[in-house]
Amino acid sequence: MEKNITDPWEWGKYSNSVQAVEIKQPSGTLYCSGQVAIDASGQPVTSDMNTQFELIIRNLEQLIGEAGYEPSGIVRLNIFTTSTQDFFTNCVQTYQTWIAKHGIKQATTLLEVKGLYGGLTLELEATVVK
Repeated sequence: MEKNITDPWEWGKYSNSVQAVEIKQPSGTLYCSGQVAIDASGQPVTSDMNTQFELIIRNLEQLIGEAGYEPSGIVRLNIFTTSTQDFFTNCVQTYQTWIAKHGIKQATTLLEVKGLYGGLTLELEATVVK
């Protein structure tokens, strides 16, 4: 796989994402359904937003790993939240640490939505390549 990043603006290096990701000759592409803070028994975990985010990351990493992919292969990450303000206030450090840990360079969309399943506050939807 060849991965090319395009981010023409200087401010982009502070956004924890890039403006475009081009993939040439991938050996596979994984389209993940939106992942939320659901525990192993299938129950929503409606704790604070950052705790939900940490569980979502673990769930997403497990899903990606069991499919034979790596988090570093994430090229698209859509974040749905019931409050962008709460996300920026409570989750940015966790988000930045996770992105840096795996060297993820992804195109990202952050959307504020009216509601999510089970009263949850975050959902992550990823596209992963290898």
